[in-house]
Amino acid sequence: MTGTDVGGAPVVDLHEVRRDMGGLVGGKAANLGEMAAAGERVPPGFCVTTAAYAAGEVPAEAVAEAYARMGGGPVAVRSSATAEDLPDASFAGQQDTYLGVEGADAVVDAVRRCWASLDNERATAYREANEIDRAGVRMAVVVQRMVDAATAGVMFTADPITGSRARTVVDAVRGLGTAVVDGSTEPDHYVLDGDEGPGGAGGCLTAGQLKELGAAGRRLQGLFGAPQDAEWAYDADGLLWLLQSRPITTLFPLPPQGLPDSPRIYMEAGHLQGMLRPFTPMGMSMIQEVWGGWCAAVGVRIDPHEPGGLIADIGRRFYMDITPFVRSRPMRKRLAQSLAVYGPGVRSALDRVLRDPRFAPRPGLPFSARTALALGTTLLPGALAGVGWSLARPDAGRAKALAATEELRRLKGPGEGLSAGEYLDWVRGPAFDTMLGGALNDVLGPVFAGIVAGTAPAALLKGVATQEETDTVLGGMPHNVTTEMDLALWRMAVRAREHRDLFARTPPGELAERHRRGELPDIGLDAFLDAYGHRTAAEIDIGVPRWRDDPAPVFGSIANYLRLDDPDQAPDRRFERAAAAAEAKLAELGARAVRARPVRGRLAVFLMRRSRSLTGMREYAKFAWLIPYAEMRRQLMRAGEDLAAAGVLETAEDIMFLELGEARAAARDRADRRDLVAQRRRTHLRELRRRSVPGLLLSDGTDVEATEPPPAATEGGFTGMPAAPGRAEGRARVVVDPVGAHVEPGEILVAPTTDPGWTPLFMTAAGLVSDTGSPIAHGPTVAREYGIPAVICIRDATTRIRTGDLLRIDGTAGTVQVVEEPEAERPGAEPAAPAAAD
Repeated sequence: MTGTDVGGAPVVDLHEVRRDMGGLVGGKAANLGEMAAAGERVPPGFCVTTAAYAAGEVPAEAVAEAYARMGGGPVAVRSSATAEDLPDASFAGQQDTYLGVEGADAVVDAVRRCWASLDNERATAYREANEIDRAGVRMAVVVQRMVDAATAGVMFTADPITGSRARTVVDAVRGLGTAVVDGSTEPDHYVLDGDEGPGGAGGCLTAGQLKELGAAGRRLQGLFGAPQDAEWAYDADGLLWLLQSRPITTLFPLPPQGLPDSPRIYMEAGHLQGMLRPFTPMGMSMIQEVWGGWCAAVGVRIDPHEPGGLIADIGRRFYMDITPFVRSRPMRKRLAQSLAVYGPGVRSALDRVLRDPRFAPRPGLPFSARTALALGTTLLPGALAGVGWSLARPDAGRAKALAATEELRRLKGPGEGLSAGEYLDWVRGPAFDTMLGGALNDVLGPVFAGIVAGTAPAALLKGVATQEETDTVLGGMPHNVTTEMDLALWRMAVRAREHRDLFARTPPGELAERHRRGELPDIGLDAFLDAYGHRTAAEIDIGVPRWRDDPAPVFGSIANYLRLDDPDQAPDRRFERAAAAAEAKLAELGARAVRARPVRGRLAVFLMRRSRSLTGMREYAKFAWLIPYAEMRRQLMRAGEDLAAAGVLETAEDIMFLELGEARAAARDRADRRDLVAQRRRTHLRELRRRSVPGLLLSDGTDVEATEPPPAATEGGFTGMPAAPGRAEGRARVVVDPVGAHVEPGEILVAPTTDPGWTPLFMTAAGLVSDTGSPIAHGPTVAREYGIPAVICIRDATTRIRTGDLLRIDGTAGTVQVVEEPEAERPGAEPAAPAAAD
């Protein structure tokens, strides 16, 4: 019988199995059969197929016959489910394995127990965490001859900690390798760099064995086309047996490969916009188009999709290729200083890169003279004029920006009843021209002026005022469109109080549906959506629905605010207190600065006063360009409706899982893209579950921060980066997605990062802690304006801190303390049992 003849056979010999038979034999058996067919030394055996599992009874006679054919003796009986050993789900250790099983009856019983393990607690939890539908999962079982192992273990053909594809990691023990897999003993640990083994092997493996393992790992990686997690054993005769191989599912995707002048270094830049989650394919391609269009507008011609450009799509995250800047002798020091705002982790990792001889400095600038000239002649004069004019006449600068925003609101699509191609042509043509045109330039002047006015006083007052004092001046900042949006949300919540039960107890999704049907009392939502409906969390991804599309998150925020009973903690009062504190501190600093440094002091006072007029505008540029972006999304959805009606897509929303160029091609050829979309959705869901994203990434996949020693922690806590001054104590509320989330009054929000879509949660929070971020990003800016302390850049804060932990945060020092307390005092803890009587 051959691999193509097995059909629905209940038992198949392993040498007949191939990788395309996963539906019949499961992932583990499919990989083993492919390895054996490629000539690898795999223990002989057979597979009890999913056809037998579907029948509900173990085919005892067929199992006994197959067991006899392989010569009997002790065997390993292991699960091989159809959702196992896949590129995005390993199921490592989630289902059962039985070793040293001997005798036909015992093998049949072990098969039966492997079947039962498909629904054990571990496997069920794993499927739920990975959003794998149980209905589509079937179980096969692999039975293989036991290897009498002298030495055994696990090999990763890429470093699972740092992500480096240039390293192979091997863990080994004497005897069976289960001690490595289950963590019951400390193995000998080896790291192989490229083709080289460790200088002196030692431990239970020889240098020759390590070389042999490295070569086997490279063959497996080549066979399956991805880094592998392989189990192996050396028998008493010194023969290497390969027991299992599956993809390493946790590695962050590689940067573009095959580029000249490698290695290259990439910096994750999306978190400055509060965007650590993956972009949809349409979202990433549109951001690339925006970048290319902006460059063209200032006279720089680039292909934004060409590998090797400044921006890179890595794992559908927004990265910048900073290699030319790192290698440029004139730019290296400036780069290190400028990246200080990305936090101590990225700065420390960059210092390591700068010491790496592969990134040795070279003469020259990282861009051509032509590019410098284009920027200097088209961008710089207008920017300087806009900044100067806004500093001189801040009220007029703001008025001009507001008028430009209203002009952007007038952009409307080409109408109804058109073809997908016509809608897509409008998006790529007139919409881009409007979004990147003169109106946006009118917004940028006061924005940049506000940044200058907000940051310069700290330098001018160095030695006269502390950072905390100059940051206090930035509190309660007027004219910040994000703050105004959140206060408008609060006013809706105030109007909703007379309908408290309706808005606090009804699920947000149901409220959104009732709003569409016109069944809710008027609390001002329509006016709110007219002004702010183009916003949402992760809003720079055009593939994400806007609040106007789905107002459920707005209703969630209203319900959150209705929990706030202390009038003194009302957001408007907190904002007023922050503004009053800022004005008082400005007056105090002004007098002190002029006494200490008359000239610089007066300049600092001027800029601080201008900051009160302009720095709030820093949010405005993003707010403005997202208005036409939302209209572009609306027209993309219309194109999606046309493609869905033609059977090209399943739903209109599926267009967001095509890139812009792919959507335009689909509009022309009308070929079915549903399978492509389904695959893209699976990849997107997998990346959504990724909790950590490398800040600095080498082209071989190395997460540079992961190669650094862990940052020094305060006793019982963590050290991050100060982002908003002040101190607070409260219970942690860990939130990884703001949609549907709530923060109880007085809790400290712990988040991966934040953008304006998160800021409604700030209005009940006592403080903010985040995995990443920058003091100049949106979240910390708004935190300062609300007067709540913020500490950012605490790596993996959302996994190291638990909801309910009592935190003490210092936004001036950048520290977070976890206050020790008896477990019984934690929220939700079970009460202690009463002591037994004597």
